[in-house]
Amino acid sequence: MTRVSVSSKEKLQVQVSAGGHSLVADEPPDAGDDAGPSPYDLLLSALGSCIVMTLLLYTRRKKWPLQSVEVDLDHDRVYVEDAESKERSGDSLDRFVVEIRLFGDLTEEQRQRLAYIAGRCPVRRTLAGSPRFDETVTVSPA
Repeated sequence: MTRVSVSSKEKLQVQVSAGGHSLVADEPPDAGDDAGPSPYDLLLSALGSCIVMTLLLYTRRKKWPLQSVEVDLDHDRVYVEDAESKERSGDSLDRFVVEIRLFGDLTEEQRQRLAYIAGRCPVRRTLAGSPRFDETVTVSPA
């Protein structure tokens, strides 16, 4: 099991400790001090990193001539239209736009296979699945 620790700092800033590394996350200037990436920036970073690493590991194992990978990601919420009235029902879904650029002397067949493999990265599968959250809240004296 992977463990990450996050603790409050000042204002909305948080200290993130993950895998022996440390970074600060924050909200953009309209709410925070922009001292680090926002939670959604970190989520997109995790997804993009997973896609790139998955493709690199796969092509390394296959000995395919992939030189590098670049991924740009966007996230927003879109409203789900009610099928009968075509009005906003108030429900929304998360939309991820993923643009992948592959560099190397790849065949069309290899490119298509890598497009499929990119969609199978573990973080994407987690986001697309039905994760379970087991949460505990305790109160400690100040």
